Amino acid sequence: MDAAALYLEIRQRTQSGLLIIRKLKPESWPVDITVRPSSIELKNVKECTTINFPPEVRIVPSSCRGLQYVLGDGLHMRLLVQAGLNTKLIPAVGDVLKPKKSCTFYCQSCGESVLKDRTFLRVLSLPGEDWSDLVEEWCCHPNPFNDSMFHPQNGDCFLGHNYFLVNSGSESPGPESKIPHSESQDATSRGSSSVTNSTADSRVLCRRCKALLGEGVPSGATKYYFTELFVQPSKVRFGVIPRSPFIQSIVAQCLEELSSAKNTFRFTIKGTDGTIYILMWLLNSDSLLVESLGNLASSNNFTVLEHDTSSNLRLLEIRKAVKVLYHPCVKSRNKDLADAWKSDMGVHSLTFPLKTCLELLLILSRSNISLPPSLRWMNSFQVLLGPLPSSAAHSPCLKSTKICRCCNQ
Repeated sequence: MDAAALYLEIRQRTQSGLLIIRKLKPESWPVDITVRPSSIELKNVKECTTINFPPEVRIVPSSCRGLQYVLGDGLHMRLLVQAGLNTKLIPAVGDVLKPKKSCTFYCQSCGESVLKDRTFLRVLSLPGEDWSDLVEEWCCHPNPFNDSMFHPQNGDCFLGHNYFLVNSGSESPGPESKIPHSESQDATSRGSSSVTNSTADSRVLCRRCKALLGEGVPSGATKYYFTELFVQPSKVRFGVIPRSPFIQSIVAQCLEELSSAKNTFRFTIKGTDGTIYILMWLLNSDSLLVESLGNLASSNNFTVLEHDTSSNLRLLEIRKAVKVLYHPCVKSRNKDLADAWKSDMGVHSLTFPLKTCLELLLILSRSNISLPPSLRWMNSFQVLLGPLPSSAAHSPCLKSTKICRCCNQ
């Protein structure tokens, strides 16, 4: 039973869990399975294997119900689970940026310093993109709001849901400079990032790796995308976070924030060219994951959790996760549904650089494949369930996605 593995998905609000014992080979049958509050024991005539749950997880064995064997998955059961999570998650950008606190912004792709030792006098949240459409409902007289009031001045940093704005004039010429598109190839000596002007917009590129960090806006401000910059307090030593986990973390934070603030759960992921690449439907953000993949763990780059393979007593980890349904929209796939969502007022749009959209689509696809087969689809949507990483030692910031078709959770 060396290949036996566990998959446990817990809903914190209901304190319920779906437990799947995977990779039970027919040649190992019959197997006696004993569920204890802190562990599971698998025993046959040849061997006995005990798998311990994390200390934060306590199973209620007497609550076991819905026992069934699903071909290709393994043995399914539902239980009451008492679980908590004390791990401190990687903070959102808005939690790091504080007034009168010095921060340094790094290119997430290569680690180059983009904005060094920046101190903002004001760090304010921007209203929703469609705020002006509601002004007539708020006021009985002409629009009293001036668009310029939402343009950052020197010392300002304005936070959107997936980007932040800083005043271009306040940026020092050392860490960042602005140059015409025709001169962009000769600008490597002028700073860590460069702004290249095209006929439609101004692109902000990393000087070292040429990654798209953001764009200039007509008001004279510069927009930076959260997925492209890593922000650290200036006195904190910079630690590298892998690209894929970082993207998952930022996107998951955006989905959670918007679903809470706007009570919306459907999202379109668009590139800077306006093309829709992914449709997402957030199911819940209160999931906890515990997973062991047995001998397959070393071959899966998107393993939800790691485990100790040094002995039969495999101590699993617990991770916070968000759960989403998604549809890819590349190469005109799901075009009709994408057009319907585009015109739906209940759907919120998130814009990221094209490369980031494609990276996110790859992450969703590979994470979906790591799920038990019966949990990969819900209606016509694919399911994605992803964990959020701990901030300790700058470990990978993992927020992925998954969905359960059999239980509609």
